[in-house]
Amino acid sequence: MDRILVGKGERQVHLLARYGNRHGLVAGATGTGKTVSLLVLAEGFSRMGVPVFMADVKGDVAGLAMAGAMNDKIQQRVAQIGIEGYANEASPVLLWDMFGDAGHRVRTTISEIGPTLLGRMLEINDTQTGVLEIAFKLADDQGLLLLDLDDLRALLGFVAEHRKEISTQYGLVSVQSVAAIQRALLSLEREGAKAFFGEPALELNDLLRTDLSGRGVISILAADQLILKPRLYSSFLLWLLSELFENLPEVGDLDRPKLVFFFDEAHLLFDDAPAMLRQRVEQVVRIIRSKGVGVYFCSQFPDDVPNEILGQLGNRIQHALRAYTPRDQKAVRTAAETFVPNPNLDVAKVISQLGVGEALVSTLQEKGIPMPVERTVICPPRCRMGPITAEEREAVRSRSPVGSKYDTPVNRESAYEILSRRTLEKDAAAPPSTKRETGKPSGRGKFGELLWGTKRRQGMVETLAKQAARTAGSQLGRSIWRGVLGSILGGSRRR
Repeated sequence: MDRILVGKGERQVHLLARYGNRHGLVAGATGTGKTVSLLVLAEGFSRMGVPVFMADVKGDVAGLAMAGAMNDKIQQRVAQIGIEGYANEASPVLLWDMFGDAGHRVRTTISEIGPTLLGRMLEINDTQTGVLEIAFKLADDQGLLLLDLDDLRALLGFVAEHRKEISTQYGLVSVQSVAAIQRALLSLEREGAKAFFGEPALELNDLLRTDLSGRGVISILAADQLILKPRLYSSFLLWLLSELFENLPEVGDLDRPKLVFFFDEAHLLFDDAPAMLRQRVEQVVRIIRSKGVGVYFCSQFPDDVPNEILGQLGNRIQHALRAYTPRDQKAVRTAAETFVPNPNLDVAKVISQLGVGEALVSTLQEKGIPMPVERTVICPPRCRMGPITAEEREAVRSRSPVGSKYDTPVNRESAYEILSRRTLEKDAAAPPSTKRETGKPSGRGKFGELLWGTKRRQGMVETLAKQAARTAGSQLGRSIWRGVLGSILGGSRRR
């Protein structure tokens, strides 16, 4: 199989396997059939032996794991397009979830995600991101593994405590910046990101699987909850794309891609993104083609994707856009201008007249030349077009070959444990007279701390002593003052 049947216009429209790594775009208004197009492409790549990774934002992409049901409407569509050998069937699927509820838990380590993307997740400014970079450099120099949020918190505490020495060697570190990062970490943890950082970390090879029959495994990330945290969602997918870019070998142009990556709700990647991050995305998209990876963005409007990236997307499926507002009208013009013209088709006019399940399609054909745009009736997918039940999801998970690998967390020695041990050793080696100053319990127990106090809180003995001293001082002062006044006044009366 060297091509995917997308649908039929004046003739059948195919996406050629050898140009599947030239990236693509699926766009259109809500409810116009974008998800169906994604299912058709994912099934097609899987049948030709190409693994797929995609996010399930609405919960209906997981239907790929179940065979669909034939009905009159589908039979009519199959006959209209002329699909040979059509049969309802499921695809091999792996279910993933950052929070571990709807699939195998997806984790990465703090070190792997790096200071730049972590700074974007935390929504901190450039100065604070610079402090984060210093902290990462310090961890590298001192051999401190940064695996989870506890490690990063312990490292930031160490940086704040030794900021004078660190500022001299690495650059200025302020207590205010460290405190701002700590507050941002607390907010990120409250959103559920604690589950994302740790081990075992996701291994890329588990996204490049095929089943025993040679079909590509479709990895589906449950994102219905993750999408509510857009920076976490987009940063995770960008990290995954960057990992593929950095770790996969150069392979040039293959007969078919090694992996196809679908990026749903693509506008979240670029909203409020700094120029440096956009340049990084453009670089990855431009070069990752030579690693055998195809990237397909999915969004409502084609101009949700910056022009420098939009120009890299050779395969286009454009569903209907409704030109009700000036924003919609601009999007229609943008979409029309990105297609190779078809003399028999007024794209700007047709794009707002497309029905559900119809799209304007242009794909790369022989010698990588884009075909003139066609008004296309999209093929029906072979899988279920809808969500799966909790029981069906659990059945898919139970058959997974990677469940035992990712479902049990691992907590090995890292920065938190090492720095905690150093603190304990330092306390143990300190002279007895200074041990109380560390702020650690001094061995007196709760009652002893109540009587004698700690570094942060004075005890009852100290409080009572100070009060008695103040009282005695006040009484002595009043006695002296009365004596002085008495002698003066007494002397004047005697005169």
